Amino acid sequence: MPSLEPAKPSPWVARFLPLVKPGGRVLDLTAGSGRHCRLLREAGFKVTAVDRHIAPLIEAYGGDPDIKIVEMDLETGEPWKLGSAWDGIVVTNYLHRPLLAAIRDALAWEGLVIYETFAEGNERFGKPSNPDFLLAPGELATVFGPPFTIVAFEQGVVETPRPAAIQRIAARKGPVGRLVG
Repeated sequence: MPSLEPAKPSPWVARFLPLVKPGGRVLDLTAGSGRHCRLLREAGFKVTAVDRHIAPLIEAYGGDPDIKIVEMDLETGEPWKLGSAWDGIVVTNYLHRPLLAAIRDALAWEGLVIYETFAEGNERFGKPSNPDFLLAPGELATVFGPPFTIVAFEQGVVETPRPAAIQRIAARKGPVGRLVG
């Protein structure tokens, strides 16, 4: 059976990935089909991909020794069991507010969070439309306030990969450090 090719990585994730400590440990939360796993691995990171449905991850990366796959429902599980001192955490197209504090705590000092998901206003484009799954204006900037330093923050409507209202942030725990060239 041929391997399924995951969707293309988010340009936001690709843009800020160079700010993660070289060779560091990166947690890909709600990894889905693993669209960021290959990008992370090829950048030289030690990758842990977490999702509650891991069949697509196993199909794409099950034999890859550089990608650890963890099955976990982040809404009913115990995310703190994923450990701490991550050099990077990537989250896309997912929001479970109780998890935000765990993400803040799990990053190492000078670790980078790269987060991109749907925001209020997305209901006019389709799903998700439930306010529980849509960020309020500036919410990520508030969540990743001090001791985080915001490297980049955007919110608004995008046209690709499909029209959506989004919010995204790249924030370092601690000082900014080196910037993307």
